[in-house]
Amino acid sequence: MTSPLPTRDDPYAGIVDDLSYSYEGVFSRESVVAAVREARDLLEPRSTIRTFLPVLVARQAREQLMAAAQAEGTMAKRVPEILFVCVHNAGRSQMAAALAEHLSARRVHVRSAGSAPTGEINPLVVDALAERGISLGEAYPKPLTDSVMHAADVIITMGCGDACPVFPGKRYEDWDVADPAGRPIETIRQIRDDIQGRVTVLLGQILD
Repeated sequence: MTSPLPTRDDPYAGIVDDLSYSYEGVFSRESVVAAVREARDLLEPRSTIRTFLPVLVARQAREQLMAAAQAEGTMAKRVPEILFVCVHNAGRSQMAAALAEHLSARRVHVRSAGSAPTGEINPLVVDALAERGISLGEAYPKPLTDSVMHAADVIITMGCGDACPVFPGKRYEDWDVADPAGRPIETIRQIRDDIQGRVTVLLGQILD
């Protein structure tokens, strides 16, 4: 059963129009509508500033469509894809993704997700990254989906155990990194530095 198309007075109709244009010949309009509604269902309950919600919905829907297109082979990858996964996508995986994007100068494409995503990113994690000049102001916890896993070339897990399925043809690593939840800022800085060291080694291997 397909999702009904939004009417002209639907505030998300413009997002559907833009994404339908971007992915013309790749996804049907109905598939785009479904992606937008899925993104809205994910983000609306945790949104505190509704003015920004359409922007976040558009970004989440675009990311999911891109991952699906890459997984299906209908859109070529320009750079290697790295996926960082932890349980809540509120600390370790967010730090790893932000550091990888910062250190790689966009020579890789990075995603993060959680096997059981929580409502918001740990504010002390945000502070610890801000000390390095890295902003998480627009980041939010996201669920782990088959499409982002299929699209990834390298999958790094941190503490999510068997919740992360294994797909053939992927490079997997499990990093034994402490969970920043409930830890003081001093400990989170140590976790940040541990993750940065691991990310540096990983990027050196991927981009060599």
